[in-house]
Amino acid sequence: MTTQPDHDPRFAALPAGRPGKVVAVHLSYASRADQRGRRPAAPSYFLKPSSSLAAGGGTVERPAGTELLAFEGEIALVIGEPARRVPVEQAWRHVSHVTAANDLGLYDLRANDKGSNVRSKGGDGFTPLGPRLIDASDLDPAAIRVRTWVNGTPAQDDTSAAVLFPLPQIVADLSQHFTLETGDVILTGTPAGSSVVVPGDVVEVEVDVVGGARAGATSGRLVTTVVQGEHAFDADLGSLPAVDDEQRVEAWGSREAAGLPPAAAPGLDDDLRAKLERTPVAALSAQLRKRGLNNVSIDGVHPTHPDRKLVGTAKTLRFVPNREDLFASHGGGFNAQKRAFDAVEPGEVLVIEARGESGSGTLGDILAIRANARGAAGIVTDGGVRDADAVAAVGLPVYSRGAHPAVLGRKHVPWDVDVTIACGGAAVQPGDVIVGDSDGVVVVPRALAEEVVDAALAQEQEDAWIAQQVAAGNPVDGLFPMNAQWRQKYAERDGAR
Repeated sequence: MTTQPDHDPRFAALPAGRPGKVVAVHLSYASRADQRGRRPAAPSYFLKPSSSLAAGGGTVERPAGTELLAFEGEIALVIGEPARRVPVEQAWRHVSHVTAANDLGLYDLRANDKGSNVRSKGGDGFTPLGPRLIDASDLDPAAIRVRTWVNGTPAQDDTSAAVLFPLPQIVADLSQHFTLETGDVILTGTPAGSSVVVPGDVVEVEVDVVGGARAGATSGRLVTTVVQGEHAFDADLGSLPAVDDEQRVEAWGSREAAGLPPAAAPGLDDDLRAKLERTPVAALSAQLRKRGLNNVSIDGVHPTHPDRKLVGTAKTLRFVPNREDLFASHGGGFNAQKRAFDAVEPGEVLVIEARGESGSGTLGDILAIRANARGAAGIVTDGGVRDADAVAAVGLPVYSRGAHPAVLGRKHVPWDVDVTIACGGAAVQPGDVIVGDSDGVVVVPRALAEEVVDAALAQEQEDAWIAQQVAAGNPVDGLFPMNAQWRQKYAERDGAR
């Protein structure tokens, strides 16, 4: 006999049985927002299916072929009285209980969900809840604590006093959009400390009261064990799991925890940037050659604005050759291309590996506008550009192999961001210094930038003096390059100044 949903034993702990809906907050704790580097001005939400609930915990599968299953300890609110357009000051009256929740998510599916989290957070067992309910009627909404342990080691510890949006505000806000019904569950966000768990790990979440007459009331520990799943996702049915270093950092919580090397050196200081602004690319190239670096020119690209100097640090984006199944899994949604343009920082140059293939666009006017709005210093691609006139009108320095009307998918699949790439025959790493002018674009290793630019400026001063001597009628032999006699004259002249 089939068990009816309302009598499903998984939901026996809830006052109304199986909830009609589970609503979750994207980003709510200050600690988590600061870890992510962004503080939202207002709460935003996503829905989780009630089939993802696992009352009291148990086991959760990490699907075959995936690596980034992350836990998120949270305070869960259970709606007692239906709420529709309730004011903030009355909102808490509609909350009957609070308890512990684990808002598990699979970052391997996150990019293509584009914020909806339908697949990345909707899996069976991805919302452990309980094990006990705490009566909310006389609780202070700002005096509730959530703590998480992984294999017995503390991982998260924060209180509802530290949320960006008070819990009653979340209830009131949701109620102005739709009716919150009896038994509905609201997951109120997770603090800093969320990270990746692997098969064999045991995650425990506890919610308790830390203030007021009910201090000490607890949900008990919600225990969930991660196990390895046997079933992989089918490429014929939908997008496949895909991860990159950006997803790894967000899932693990830091580059170090993800086992990645330190991030690229910070952006250019004002003094170094100013010196690079007045140094010709040809002079930088000559100095790099003197130091044994001959393969630092991004070849075959031409500027939209030859009169504009390009100076910045590299943010990289990699395309691979188009293959229909790969484009189906990586080309849609919030893909690597969109993530790169959405994350480029002020002063960065977005450098794109397109393998010299100019038979389609690698960006168009919308993405150029986004990069400009983000404060990017420019874009370099060894592929084509769509909407070339509109891209030029944005005013951002863009170097490319030329215009092409075809869309990205004709030749390319957006694949990865913030990795070492090849662009125009040059290796480019995130954080490298990119300098461009009408002669072309050169890549300067960040560690050499100060040394190279100082030497280039000194050489420019020397070359200007040589040009004056040639203009005065002196032969170039012995002067360019200078022999000992001319070098002495130059030293004396320089010393006199």
